[in-house]
Amino acid sequence: MWEQLEARTRDEATLTASFLVFMSIAATIAAIGILLDSPILVIGAMVVGPDYGPLAALCVALVRHRRRHAFVAVRTLAAGVFFAALTALGATLLFRVTSIAPDGYDVGDRQLTAFIARPDALAAVVAVLAGVVGMLSLTEGRSGALIGVLVSVTTIPAIGNVGAAAAFGSWDAVGGAAVQLGVNVAGLVVAGVVTLQVQARTTTARPSRRRPERD
Repeated sequence: MWEQLEARTRDEATLTASFLVFMSIAATIAAIGILLDSPILVIGAMVVGPDYGPLAALCVALVRHRRRHAFVAVRTLAAGVFFAALTALGATLLFRVTSIAPDGYDVGDRQLTAFIARPDALAAVVAVLAGVVGMLSLTEGRSGALIGVLVSVTTIPAIGNVGAAAAFGSWDAVGGAAVQLGVNVAGLVVAGVVTLQVQARTTTARPSRRRPERD
C-alpha cells in the first residue's frame, strides 16, 4: 500500500504546465465568484483546483521521511499558489479596465462569499476533518470522498480572493484571505500526517494472516 501511495502522490506533486494552468483557471473562477458573490462559481473553482495533490504528497513524504519528495511537493504548491494568485490579480485588473468587474470591492456587500476573507476557528476544524477524509480516501481507494474534500476546504477560493482583493487595493481582505489559506493548508497537512501515522502503526501492529503449512 505504501509503495503505491508514494508513487501516486509523487506523480501528483510533479510541477507541470498543466498543473499551473489548472491552478490559475481555478483561482480566476474563484475570483469571479467572489466578485459576483456566487457560491456556485466558488464551489466550481474548488473542484477544478488540483492543489490537494501536492498537499497529499507532502503528508506522505513527511510520514515516510522523504525530504526530497517533501521539497518537490512544497515547491509545486508554492509555484501553483503564486501563479494562481498572479493570474487572478491580472484577470481582475482586466475586468476592471473593461468595466466587467464591479466598481468597488467591499467584503460587507457579499453575504455568501465574505467568509473567504474572514477566517475563524470553524475553518480550521473543517480543514482538519477534510485532511483526515482526504488521506483515508487515498489509502482506502474511495475517490468519491475526495471530491467532498475538494469542496470543503477554502484553499483555491482564498488564492482567488488574494488576487481579486489586491486588484482593488483592499489589503485587509488580502491579509484575511492569506490567513484563510494558511489555516486550511496547515489543517490539511497536520491532519493528513496524523492520519497516515495512525494507519502506519495500525498496519504494523496488525498480525499477518498466513495459512498453516501442510506437511
